[in-house]
Amino acid sequence: MSTRIPFATPPMRKQPRQTRSRTTVEAIVQAGARILGQRGWAGFTTNAVAEAAGVSIGSLYQYFPDKHALIDAIRRKHLDDCLAAVQKPPAGKSLRQYVEQLVDDMIAVHSGNPGLHQVLLDEVSAAEGLRDPHSAFETEYLGCHANAIAHYRGGRGSAADALTGTLVSDVLDGVIHNAVRRGELESTAVRTELVRMLLLYLTDVAGL
Repeated sequence: MSTRIPFATPPMRKQPRQTRSRTTVEAIVQAGARILGQRGWAGFTTNAVAEAAGVSIGSLYQYFPDKHALIDAIRRKHLDDCLAAVQKPPAGKSLRQYVEQLVDDMIAVHSGNPGLHQVLLDEVSAAEGLRDPHSAFETEYLGCHANAIAHYRGGRGSAADALTGTLVSDVLDGVIHNAVRRGELESTAVRTELVRMLLLYLTDVAGL
């Protein structure tokens, strides 16, 4: 039986537009990530988050109608960090340098709060839009991988590049997510073998 907590995510009450409000929302999201990582879903409350963020509960509710909306913001922040890691251009790097940086950056994204990522993976289900394999995030994320493959193949992009990029993404995400679950994310051996696996695939199977 799944232990994941399903929910329909309500939108934020309002978007922060001024510097002060953006700072407040950022503090709330960061505090929420810490609380979720430390206490899991069962110990995650808006009161605890507000206290950790140093804001009133009323200030929190100005932006987030409930803790589901807050978790959605935490997840989206994580996805933004993942996207930033794969958006770095491959130009000027050898294939090995590119793969090593990609692996290191993705490990770094998940290392700051591994407890949080374990909760997001195993306890809290994603909002519908984030589960959609054709979502804007998924399209851009996989597109970055495909573009990198096309760069090293010297082409403009093709269905083959897209498939290769998707498989690279699946391997990268799968290994890192399972390393988070096992508490092995800081393992040098995991990092070394992940780099070797991707390089072997890209050089021997994908013809790079």
